[in-house]
Amino acid sequence: MKRTLFTFIFLALFASGCTVYQINSKDMSQEYYVPKTSIDDVTYVEKTDKPYTEIAEVTVTTERRQTLQDVLPKLKQEAGNLGADAITDVQSDATDLWKKYAPQKELGNAYIRVTYTAKAIVWQ
Repeated sequence: MKRTLFTFIFLALFASGCTVYQINSKDMSQEYYVPKTSIDDVTYVEKTDKPYTEIAEVTVTTERRQTLQDVLPKLKQEAGNLGADAITDVQSDATDLWKKYAPQKELGNAYIRVTYTAKAIVWQ
């Protein structure tokens, strides 16, 4: 009985530290682009004057306590799967009424979600 209780408590604590990502994309192009083999092949640019074509919109929804640095690899991976050379114009938005509350690491608000959206682009 004690062993079962200990196992249950351990699993509950272990699972509470997990972060769940929901990754999605919306194609903006009918063209086929060769997928990238590594996220290192996809760059993140905040602004660019270089001409590009937007091929998709990539979204990652996660816990609010995740930073942009935590989410960038996920955005780049999805964009790379679509053949993008880069991601740009990253936006974030907390959902529903949680928009007005700042994330608080002390409370561990894992149930509060935020969505990051980026343009997946290819250079012309």
